[in-house]
Amino acid sequence: MSENTATSVPLARSAADSNTTFAILISLSVCHLLNDMNQSLVPAIYPILKASYQLDFGQIGLITLAFQLTASLLQPVVGMVTDRHPQPFSLPVAMCCSLVGLLMLAVATSYPMILFSAALVGIGSSVFHPESSRVARMASGGRYGFAQSLFQVGGSTGSAIGPLLAAFIVVPRGQTSIAWFSAAALLAMVLLANVSLWYSRHPAMAARRGRRSPPAAVVSPLPRRTVIGAMCILLVLLFSKNVYTSSLSSYYTFYLIQKFHLTVQDAQIHLFVFLGSVALGTFAGGPISDRFGRKPVIWFSILGAFPFALMLPYANLMWTGVLSVAIGLILASAFSAILVYAQELMPGRVGTVAGMVFGFSFGLGGLGAAALGRIADMTSIETVYQVCSFLPVIGLLTALLPNIEKPRGQR
Repeated sequence: MSENTATSVPLARSAADSNTTFAILISLSVCHLLNDMNQSLVPAIYPILKASYQLDFGQIGLITLAFQLTASLLQPVVGMVTDRHPQPFSLPVAMCCSLVGLLMLAVATSYPMILFSAALVGIGSSVFHPESSRVARMASGGRYGFAQSLFQVGGSTGSAIGPLLAAFIVVPRGQTSIAWFSAAALLAMVLLANVSLWYSRHPAMAARRGRRSPPAAVVSPLPRRTVIGAMCILLVLLFSKNVYTSSLSSYYTFYLIQKFHLTVQDAQIHLFVFLGSVALGTFAGGPISDRFGRKPVIWFSILGAFPFALMLPYANLMWTGVLSVAIGLILASAFSAILVYAQELMPGRVGTVAGMVFGFSFGLGGLGAAALGRIADMTSIETVYQVCSFLPVIGLLTALLPNIEKPRGQR
């Protein structure tokens, strides 16, 4: 074999591997889209449930809490278990769990059954997110921010599409039409079965099977106290980001209907525009953090939304739409940067970190939705946005995060 031929073989293999891993990232992103599209149907049908079952805002908040707490409580546990014992085929099983929850929600006839259905959808999410995030990192080729952003943009896009589909399918046809979306869950199960096969054949999995004992833990170069302190700051930043985002995703339609007298469908379209900006911001955040660093993106993302959030409660309808888009773009860019920063802060614990970040995101969003629902019942929906407008100031805590990244020239 000539030297040129010998050289071309590894190059061809490398190109094939690159194409394969990019296909895996695309599959994960599409499945994330389908998963979060189905999950976003839960808050999207709140106006229907509120009218059908005479629910108050507090009960609406409890539905969000039921869904998000099951996800938040289980995700760190799933992450810790799968760090030691990866479960490649848990991905299609998780989607099956969400499918059952959706079908139950379509035929639910009582408030307790609605709560149980929402909780079941959350359980599926608790397994899907940590393991999918691990596979995205495995397929990243070292571009961790890009891989997480590509994975996350699927979820954000699905969350944006869900309310739009609800406005034109579920709202006119009623609660039972949610069952139609089971086809999306079945498609995701097929795609995830293929991803699971790739995952199970990955060299890292083969190396694990060749060892008799679990791999030795990778130790962070930072002192334990510094790592714990930094993780606490990241969780507080997630609190700021997710409670504010929850105020928009859960109550934005009610706010628009009450303040500007929009129809349910028109309000859902405004919610779609906001969630679309979240999807765009999510995708942009990862590549930007790969180039300029995680910490600068976290700085800009959370604190940068403050002036827009401060103006939102006092804006007219046109400026409310413009400001909500700006807030969605800026706030959403933080998630991938926070996730990758946390994974670099705790090397070797990809699943645990993903479970904590996703779990706290869901849990804090659920607690925030329940608390904001009570505030809305006691005061008004406009008061909720006046209170939440100060949450981005918490972004100042980013200054306390340690600098763990290499200079740009060395990255």
